[in-house]
Amino acid sequence: MFDALADARAAGLPAPSAAFAALVTAHASAGRPQEAVDAFSRMGDFDCRPTAFIYNAVFKVLVDSGAILLALALYNRMVSAGCPPNRATYNVLMDGLCKRGMAGDALKMFDEMLERGIVPDVKIYTVLISSLCSAGRAEEAARLIGSMKEKGCPPDEVTYNAFLSGLCKAGRVDDAFERLELLREGGFALGLNGYSCLIDGLFQAGRFDEGFSYYKEMLEKNVKPDVVLYTIIIRGCAEAGRTEDAFSLLNVMKDKGFVPDTFCYNTLLKAFCDVGNLDKAQSLRSEMLQNNVALDSTTHNIMICGLCKKGLIDEAMQVFHEMGELGCHPTVMTYNALIDGLYRVGRLEDAQMLFYKMEMVNNPSLFLRLTLGANQVRDSESLRKLVDGMCESGQVLKAFKLVRGIINSGVVPDVVTYNTLLNGLCKAKNLDGALRLFKELQLKGISPDEITYGTLIDGLWGAHRENDAMILFQNILRGHGSPSLSIYNTMMRSLCRMKKLTQAINLWLDYLPKKYNLTPEDEVIANARNCFEVRSLDEAVKELIKIDQEYDSVSSNPYTIWLIGLCQVKRIDDALRIFHTLEEFGIDVTPACCALLINYLCWDRNLNAAVEIMMYTLSKRFIVSQAVGNRLLRRLCIRYRRKDAQALAWRMHLVGYDMDVYLREPTKTLLYSQ
Repeated sequence: MFDALADARAAGLPAPSAAFAALVTAHASAGRPQEAVDAFSRMGDFDCRPTAFIYNAVFKVLVDSGAILLALALYNRMVSAGCPPNRATYNVLMDGLCKRGMAGDALKMFDEMLERGIVPDVKIYTVLISSLCSAGRAEEAARLIGSMKEKGCPPDEVTYNAFLSGLCKAGRVDDAFERLELLREGGFALGLNGYSCLIDGLFQAGRFDEGFSYYKEMLEKNVKPDVVLYTIIIRGCAEAGRTEDAFSLLNVMKDKGFVPDTFCYNTLLKAFCDVGNLDKAQSLRSEMLQNNVALDSTTHNIMICGLCKKGLIDEAMQVFHEMGELGCHPTVMTYNALIDGLYRVGRLEDAQMLFYKMEMVNNPSLFLRLTLGANQVRDSESLRKLVDGMCESGQVLKAFKLVRGIINSGVVPDVVTYNTLLNGLCKAKNLDGALRLFKELQLKGISPDEITYGTLIDGLWGAHRENDAMILFQNILRGHGSPSLSIYNTMMRSLCRMKKLTQAINLWLDYLPKKYNLTPEDEVIANARNCFEVRSLDEAVKELIKIDQEYDSVSSNPYTIWLIGLCQVKRIDDALRIFHTLEEFGIDVTPACCALLINYLCWDRNLNAAVEIMMYTLSKRFIVSQAVGNRLLRRLCIRYRRKDAQALAWRMHLVGYDMDVYLREPTKTLLYSQ
């Protein structure tokens, strides 16, 4: 084809854009995206300007290939080249943006389309409404539906279903039902797709009885289920703990002539793995192979995760090797599950080898080019700039190959992978290795999250590397703004374990101004700090709880952390005062705190207070460990309070303790011997 065009050009004949349009659409229809982009990129060689039709065809190829950044860069080139976009242009691009969860960008493009005087159709509105709901912007979606009617483009059933589905996906199920009632008043009748999205939303919200009720209502109205709805109901049964009902429904579905697809089988497969029924899961996987149902990466990941949870690592590795034989590529989740499983059974070296294989096996040259080349790609923004630059310089095909390479090599380790490795190294006391891996993570442009920092800080404290932990914490403050609440909690727990309670309290007082947007000199902070300095702990805690209440952010942390710290430094009376303060304000004290406090009160011979805490745990239906409960009962008997011990044991029996199993022989002897 290109030879013929070259001959025509040599004869002085212009290359018709229709020829390139035919080439692009033919390659796209045949599933050859790279060839379609290649044909487009060669138009300049023949002095042929792309039309809006050709641009749109290439946009569709790029969006379908997952290369939305490249599509946007090409759109910018289209506009700068003076080729006006049309409705089809915006249809394709906005659909791609919405599918990638980029609702804000899609809305900007929608506004740009209106500024150009292009009237949107129902399809554009529907895609945008669904995306806005999923992004938690339901009110904007509702206004958009209202504007459709005003502009003479009334919503259809697909639009309304998209609106309801979007609300459900955003977790706003009650809002969806309220909107449904309004729609019904306007004559809207709920069909199969509408029922499917509402039932799915109810299941995702854990409202299984309501979901099954709507399913029953749908059947009574003679609305016939399809494969999608059967799959939703199967998942609902599984998540409600009705695994056998889910399996029976699969058979009902097959009896009615429906062929379960991969997603449907995967739903049931996960249900069996979640309850530990691996035999049934393996049987189901074999059934998929027998029925020629494609096993995808998700199928294998479910099996691998299930096997790893049971400690069956060799069997999980066997499934991993079978993936390649079935033409299935491992994903990040595959590697994460295997690496975590190997760490759990102590196979540290195997886990690290799998990690290095994960980095390099899929596309080592691309990996090295992106991370070590002159134009290093560290994040999505730098990738966007690189792709924009390539398109501006006419290197569209090169940009496409780059983006597709990144998509195809999607097993690059993510932050979850690194966190798993860091956790394993910290547990193995290999802190130097963990710190090296932490530096490697940052060099590769992966942003550490609070789990990364929390794992490292906890590991450093556990290895008695206090200075390193404090340096890392200070680095977070300098480079990443305010550390998360969980990191502060980790620091305070570690300081308390090291009997540095004052430092732990001061750390929290330094955090409070950031948490509530106050100044360090604020009166309430100054009052609390002053109370701590004069050792009036209960008054200080009361002041801080009042601040929490004012900002509607009451939690048992950090107070239970300090309570434990006070016990560890033998300030039992202060710990007891914090307990009473928390009880006064209706803040639950954790079972672990109660158990520790009972232990230290027994050590301090304050048995009345120990019994009081034990009675608190009974009122909350907490089950205290066997060691703690037996110790308290024995201490009461030894201190000549056997009747009190017997009364307490009876109360424990009444709230659900199995005292025959719970009581140890020495305790039984003291309690019931004559």
